[in-house]
Amino acid sequence: MSRIVAVSNRVGPIRGAARAGGLAVALVEALRQSRGLWFGWSGRLAEGEGATTSERGGGFNLATVDLTPAEHEDYYNGFANRCLWPLFHYRIDLTAYDRQFYDGYHRVNVRFARALQPLLQETDRVWVHDYHLIPFGQSLRDMGCTQAMGFFLHIPFPSREVLLTLPHHEKLIQSLFAYDLIGFQTERDCERFFDYALNEIPGTELRGDVLHAYGRSVRAAAFPIGIDARDYADFVYTEDGQRQWMRAKNALRGRTQIIGVDRMDYTKGLPERFAAFERLLTDYPDSHGRVEYLQIAPPTREGVQAYADIKHKLELMASQINGRYSEVDWTPLRYINRTLSRRALAGLYRASKIGLVTPLRDGMNLIAKEYVAAQDPEDPGVLVLSRFAGAAKQMPAALIVNPYDTVGVAEAMQTARYMDLEERRNRHAELMAGLIKEDIANWRERFVAELHTASMKRAA
Repeated sequence: MSRIVAVSNRVGPIRGAARAGGLAVALVEALRQSRGLWFGWSGRLAEGEGATTSERGGGFNLATVDLTPAEHEDYYNGFANRCLWPLFHYRIDLTAYDRQFYDGYHRVNVRFARALQPLLQETDRVWVHDYHLIPFGQSLRDMGCTQAMGFFLHIPFPSREVLLTLPHHEKLIQSLFAYDLIGFQTERDCERFFDYALNEIPGTELRGDVLHAYGRSVRAAAFPIGIDARDYADFVYTEDGQRQWMRAKNALRGRTQIIGVDRMDYTKGLPERFAAFERLLTDYPDSHGRVEYLQIAPPTREGVQAYADIKHKLELMASQINGRYSEVDWTPLRYINRTLSRRALAGLYRASKIGLVTPLRDGMNLIAKEYVAAQDPEDPGVLVLSRFAGAAKQMPAALIVNPYDTVGVAEAMQTARYMDLEERRNRHAELMAGLIKEDIANWRERFVAELHTASMKRAA
C-alpha cells in the first residue's frame, strides 16, 4: 500500500490529533492505515529557518517546521488570512492586495516543499490541504517530484469575477494544475473552478471532469466532508456532555434554547443572526420569557482589525437586545466568547431545541452536522441552516434560510418552535441517514481512492 503524506498548514501533537475532530480524525486514520507522514507548520515562531523536527507515534510519522515572525506575518496573517480568506468568502471589501504578502506566501510554500522533499518516497501519495498551501504542489514539481498529488480546498471557491480582482490570480490557478486531483466541498465550487479555467486560461480543454492546461491534466470533483456521526452522538453520554446537558436543562426550566456555535469571523453572519433573534422577540411576543438564545463564539485571529470590529459589534448588539427585552428572571441572549470542548458542545446541542447555523458563506460547516448528530431521535431539535453553507446541499431536511433575510430567519425559528413531534422526527431521521452515509470515513476513502485512480491515468 502506498504511503499517504498529508500536508496541512498546522500540525498538532499526534496524541491530541485524534481527539481534535474533523480533519484531524480523517487524516490520522488514513496515516495509520498507510503508516504515513503528516507534515506542516509546528505552530511555533523562531528566528531562522531551523531544522525539520520529526516525531513518531500512533502508527505514523509527523514532521514539522517553524516559521519566523516575518514569515508568519506575510504568509499566514497576510496573504492567507487577509487576502485569500476574505476573497474566497466574497468579501472583496476586506481583501488586502499586498505584493509583500504574496511574496511571503510563495516563499513559505517553497520552503515547506524544500523541507518535505527529502522525506518523500517514490510511491507516496501526497494530499495537500487548504488555501494556505495552494502553490505547494507546484513547488514540489519544480524540485523534480513526480509523486501522485492531490489538493483539497476546505473553504468556498469564488466566482470568476471575484477571483479576477486578485492581481496574481492566474499564477495561483496555474499552480493548481501541478496536482493530479483537486477536491472541492460542493459541485458549485467545482463549477466555479471550471468556469475560470475554461474562460480565462487559453488552450484549456475539457474532457468530462478533467481539465488540461499548462501542459498538465487535472481531475476536479466535489468531495463534501462529513463527520463521524455515530461517534459524535456518543459524546452526549460522556462526563462533559452529561454535565453540560444537565446544567442547561436546569437553567432553562422548560424554556426553549436556541444555540449557535461559530468562530468569531465575519463570514459566519453573527450580526445578522443577532438581528434575526431580535426580530423574533419583536414580531412574536409569545417568545418572551420562553426562548433563550445561546451563542458561543470563540475568538480567532486576534490582532486582525476586522475580527476586533465584529467582536465589538456583537458585544454592543447583545447588550442592546438584553437591555431592551430582559426581565428579572429572564435574559434572552447569552453570549460566550471562549472555546468549549466537543463533548461539552454535544451536551449543549442535545439541550437545544433549535440549532441556528446561518453563515453568510461557508465551505461546508460541520457545526450543522454535529448539532443533528447530538439530538435525541425520539425528541429531536430542529436545524435552521443558511442556504450559503456547503452543508445545505446535503441537508435539505433542515429549515433552509437566507441569512440576509432577518424576517425570514425569525419566521424559521418560530416555525421550529412549534413544529410537531412527527415532523421533527422525520426531518431528523432523514438528516441523520445522510450524515451516516456521507461520513468522514467516506470522504477520506473516496478522495484517497480517486487520487490513486487519477495518478494511474496520468502514468498511463
